[in-house]
Amino acid sequence: MSATRARTAAPARRARRHDPGRRDRLVATALDVIAEQGVAGASHRSIARAADVPLGSTTYHFASIDELLAAAFTRHAETVASCFEERMRAACDRAAAVERLVEHLTADLLGSPRDLVLSVELYVAAARRPALRAVTQAWMLRSRRALELHFDPVTARALDALIEGLVLHSALSTDPMTAGQIRHAIHRFTR
Repeated sequence: MSATRARTAAPARRARRHDPGRRDRLVATALDVIAEQGVAGASHRSIARAADVPLGSTTYHFASIDELLAAAFTRHAETVASCFEERMRAACDRAAAVERLVEHLTADLLGSPRDLVLSVELYVAAARRPALRAVTQAWMLRSRRALELHFDPVTARALDALIEGLVLHSALSTDPMTAGQIRHAIHRFTR
């Protein structure tokens, strides 16, 4: 057999797929998997399957599942924090800031069942995984800084804790607080 014929008989190598957005897609898909199956159902394998990429892609881009979860939850936290910062910057005074805070709670945090589940999944996972605690700490710091545009640092920290409590209460309660009740609680708290 000639050398030319041997080369043509060999199986052709599959061309590498050019996919520059794969890392970002894995992060977005991780959030989808977490929203549907929880952190417990989020593995390199389940995320790769949902993203329709080879399993090796997840381990190429993320050394561990905690690294992938941290990237996904960081994206979620940044999205929510950016929206909150925008709302707080738009408030012209303290009364308007209270209204923006109510809007943030009712529309941004509690208005989307998916985002509510993602937030609660992050809280629970961060209680057990130190890498995720850094994500929650950064998120809380951003929230406090946004609140400090209209409230003193002590009040901002307490309001941030109230927000977290209201989110958990709404996620767990069969009778969550209405927007009016949330507004009333924040007004009582900020007097």
